[in-house]
Amino acid sequence: MSSSSFAEKEPTQSVTSPGASPSPTPAVPPPVYQSVSKSSEAIKDLTTVDVHALSSVTRTSSSTDHKIEVLSADEKGISWDGYDEDALPDKTQGKFVRNLRFQVFSLYRRLFGVVFITNMAVFIAYCVQGANAKQLGQVVVANLFVAILFRQEYVVNTWFTVCCAAPNTWPLWIRRILARVYAIGGFHSGCGVSGTVWLILFVGQATREVIKKEQTSVPTLAVSYVILLLLCGMLSVAYPTFRTRHHNHFEMIHRFAGWTAVALVWAQVVLLINDYREPDQPLGHAVVKSAPFWLVLIFTCSIILPWLRLRKVPVRSEVLSNHAVRLYFDYVDTHPGHYTRMSFDPLFEWHSFATIATPGQRGYSAVVSRAGDWTSKRIADPPKEIWIRGIPCYGVVRVAPLFRRVLLVATGSGIGPIAPVIFANRVPMQLLWTAPAVRQTFGDKLVDSLLEANPNAVIYDTRVHGKPDMVKLTYRLVREFNAEAVVIISNKPLTDKVVYGMMSRGIPAFGAIWDS
Repeated sequence: MSSSSFAEKEPTQSVTSPGASPSPTPAVPPPVYQSVSKSSEAIKDLTTVDVHALSSVTRTSSSTDHKIEVLSADEKGISWDGYDEDALPDKTQGKFVRNLRFQVFSLYRRLFGVVFITNMAVFIAYCVQGANAKQLGQVVVANLFVAILFRQEYVVNTWFTVCCAAPNTWPLWIRRILARVYAIGGFHSGCGVSGTVWLILFVGQATREVIKKEQTSVPTLAVSYVILLLLCGMLSVAYPTFRTRHHNHFEMIHRFAGWTAVALVWAQVVLLINDYREPDQPLGHAVVKSAPFWLVLIFTCSIILPWLRLRKVPVRSEVLSNHAVRLYFDYVDTHPGHYTRMSFDPLFEWHSFATIATPGQRGYSAVVSRAGDWTSKRIADPPKEIWIRGIPCYGVVRVAPLFRRVLLVATGSGIGPIAPVIFANRVPMQLLWTAPAVRQTFGDKLVDSLLEANPNAVIYDTRVHGKPDMVKLTYRLVREFNAEAVVIISNKPLTDKVVYGMMSRGIPAFGAIWDS
């Protein structure tokens, strides 16, 4: 992952001009739209929020016209006007410490570091004390086992289920640690890199044994060199810069090189067992008594399992605009926080999309927004069938119910992962959604359903009013709603900026980390 600075920057286009004189009659809707409560009881529940009366008429942008709603005296909403003039509180800790804590040493990197340093300590001990190829091979397989298992869907879902089972009455410091469960990919990368380093030592020791005509055979050594080349290639394309710019190539290389490496690891394990078995011991007996054999068997099954669930399912498509399409499925029910993988070419290209589950309705939907050739084709030519692999898997928004009051922030199609959490309404939540021409892009149906589920939702039209200062706007809503935590779904630069802006001021904030 890149360690680039997440320092806050002023938006390229301000929302308001502080020095400008007020216009007598606004020609466009106000920058922030809000649904209004249908009863005064809803407002009374928000005891920590400053409430201001709205004007007697609100205007909400629609795909065809402006919806006019006349408000009664007790139908009031929360005004966010002037947020851009708010002064943000000072960041906690010194610049050097907080940058180390929140940027350089994120939990993902800390987990990676713990795994890698532990491995290297054992590595040094083995180098000093000496170890044969069999012993080194066991360590290699153990690392590959952990690396692969921490990408298995059932394992990932189990981690999320256990960590998110904590009640929100527990101390905040415990819950904020548990909520970082989405950083467990650090175990995957840590063991993957460590396993490759151990394989280098293994190949060196095996080469020495072949030269000295000891236990290791030439076939074992040859297979090991090929595995090492494959793993080094996989690590190279997994570098964040390459992975981000060439994700499809990364995915194909990771998949096919990984499959090839697994097949060769089977050959390597059996050959090495044969090299080191007692002369009077049958090969089959030696194999079943070997720990590496069972580890390889388990991680091979974990790789195969999602592909056993590969199927083509029917889909109903609803084109929302020339920017987005909503796909409806009924083959499985999902839960808030789930995402699923879709493809039209299962061997070569997969795309993950958040599932939108509506309580009381079977199946789920997914919003696909224009972000490249694949998504553009789906909007221009809506599918009737699509390939699905594996089971729905949990992502970062699953952690929202760990907190008593949560601010959910979405930009653009980031509303997809956020929407089912809003619909489930397990804890008090406030929605902030910024997007260009929201109703024209995503349709009245989705927008209205969100406003119905979260009447005080703030929806900001960036096409009309420009890009807001998301750190300031987010902080204003945190303060007004008395939120305990923030969950954001956006692009990487903005996610990093908002998470850093909140965390550096002592507010727990969570967002995707793009580690796969």
